[in-house]
Amino acid sequence: TLLERGRLNPRPGQSPGLSPATVRGIHAALHQALQAAADQCLIPNNPAKQVDSPKITHKPMKILNEAQVNIFLEATDRDPIWRDFFYTELTTGLRLGEICGLMWSDFDGRKGILSVTRTLRKEKGGRLVVGDTKTYAGTRKILLPSSTAKRLIGRKKHSCSPWIFHNPLRPETPLNPGAAYHQLKKTPKEAGLPDIRFHDLRHTFATQALASGVDAKTLSGILGHTKASFTLDTYTHATGDMHRNAAEIVGNVVTEWLGDELTLWQSEGNGATAAST
Repeated sequence: TLLERGRLNPRPGQSPGLSPATVRGIHAALHQALQAAADQCLIPNNPAKQVDSPKITHKPMKILNEAQVNIFLEATDRDPIWRDFFYTELTTGLRLGEICGLMWSDFDGRKGILSVTRTLRKEKGGRLVVGDTKTYAGTRKILLPSSTAKRLIGRKKHSCSPWIFHNPLRPETPLNPGAAYHQLKKTPKEAGLPDIRFHDLRHTFATQALASGVDAKTLSGILGHTKASFTLDTYTHATGDMHRNAAEIVGNVVTEWLGDELTLWQSEGNGATAAST
């Protein structure tokens, strides 16, 4: 029933049913509460055990490779309204509401640190409201790459808005997340890149960071994940490449340590194997 018509006030064009992920969360909360009641002998058993929660089908993430990232940045760099916005996104991996909710009071140019303390979202009717970050871990401080910090320092010199990324027509108001989303859909198409979602820019940042040697614990803090294990589970494709690279590095190190002895050992082993065969 929740999957079919669980949404109380669907917006125009929105499905009347809740998503499988939301229904699964509701089931988990009920299951835990009813199990506590059963453990205290308030009810004979936990009826939620007899109900199968819906399976979640995740949309495959699209990752821009290094060449595609360069093409994307070249395309956005030609637009003075969007170049700093998308460059900051690809070097921080912020959520859409987080980057649109940034204010100059969050930026320490001297230390190159960006504080993420709020998120911007659109309510029914189109009104923008400021709220807390997605999780307690979402409130965080990010040490920016020097190139990103320099861009923001330069941007601040010419800014007349309290918002880092403001509405181009109304500088006193923040950038509308919807406008950023529409621009994202427009830019890759013009640059000959595959169609991507805004969250795929976050995936691209995380994948590139892991591939460059950033450890999962550090990356989870940058992304605002509650646990590093979630980061590892989400980006298993990147960590698999890291494991292969690590194996090659270890192999090279061992070879350097043992040198000719390892070569001789391998030759003797192969010879013994060939003789026994």
